[in-house]
Amino acid sequence: MADVKLTHVKKIYSNKVEVLHDINLDIKQGEFIVFVGPSGCGKSTLLRMISGLEDISGGTLEIDGKVMNDVPPALRGIAMVFQSYALYPHMSVYDNMAFSLQIAKTSKADIDKQVRKAAEMLQLTPYLDRLPKALSGGQRQRVAIGRAIVRSPQVFLFDEPLSNLDAALRVATRMEIANLKDSMPDSTMIYVTHDQVEAMTLADRIVLLSGGNIEQVGSPLELYEHPANVFVARFIGSPAMNIVPCRIEKTGESTRVSLSSSEVVEVPIVTEASEQAKEAFFGIRPEDLSVVDSKEQGFISGEVAFVESLGEATLLHLKVKGCQDMVIAKQPGTLSSQRGDFIHLAAEPEKMHLFNDKEQSYARLG
Repeated sequence: MADVKLTHVKKIYSNKVEVLHDINLDIKQGEFIVFVGPSGCGKSTLLRMISGLEDISGGTLEIDGKVMNDVPPALRGIAMVFQSYALYPHMSVYDNMAFSLQIAKTSKADIDKQVRKAAEMLQLTPYLDRLPKALSGGQRQRVAIGRAIVRSPQVFLFDEPLSNLDAALRVATRMEIANLKDSMPDSTMIYVTHDQVEAMTLADRIVLLSGGNIEQVGSPLELYEHPANVFVARFIGSPAMNIVPCRIEKTGESTRVSLSSSEVVEVPIVTEASEQAKEAFFGIRPEDLSVVDSKEQGFISGEVAFVESLGEATLLHLKVKGCQDMVIAKQPGTLSSQRGDFIHLAAEPEKMHLFNDKEQSYARLG
């Protein structure tokens, strides 16, 4: 198995459009790394550059310490699992999984051993004699994963492997990939998805991209609890973090935060922030807000414009004076608030975030 290192990597197409800008990333052996971001952010292009299916326009790609920029895909020691499965329809499950080993002229005994071992790992043994058309979408994706496993690659690449599955199959197959990760702890795996739930549940570290740039790299909880900027704060978490324009001013041992609604939060500050009266953005996650009885107990008030009853939770969408966007509060499913109610919200200071006028993380309050 191997580590992967990207140094100042760029991708520029022939029309001079640069879609990836100065990507620097170290992936250690045995890590499960997830590239996540909105459509068009460059995550699949980056994966294809690692695989060799896309040329690298600038910078270097190293796998196990060897520069791979000009090495053909077949010689990079990688195996890729596509979202379309890419199975041979006329071949049985066994033959699909064995095909790459047969091309490599591996002995029949070794092929049989590796195929059956992978099939057992992926619970495919009962289906080895079936054709792909006789399998469900989840089973086909497991065959595609098994075909990658038998090659014993240095690096596994997954390109949105669950996007063609329905919701129930996505959950089941996601669990199987998590089990695969646990059963192969020394394998380096790079996984692309636009689904933040997949990223949060599978990743050792998340690489969040936007517009061809890396916005933040860290564990799922690091991105959730300590977003580097407003983009990360809004992308990670569902519903997204509430972001409200504000003005901040350090006063002695406290930081005075004046929201655009003329509400004021005053809390101790935990990082250096000496600037006076600075335009900024205040952030709070919907699940960190709670309904309180009076304005004095809370820090933000508004009229309930819409109620989403989800069973286990209720989402309250509030119109707050001076805020262009609705403020969302995630409450217990038993909450009885209705449209038109005027309510007050509170939160613990340590759950509050400040971002500067460039939308970069400025301070964690509390």
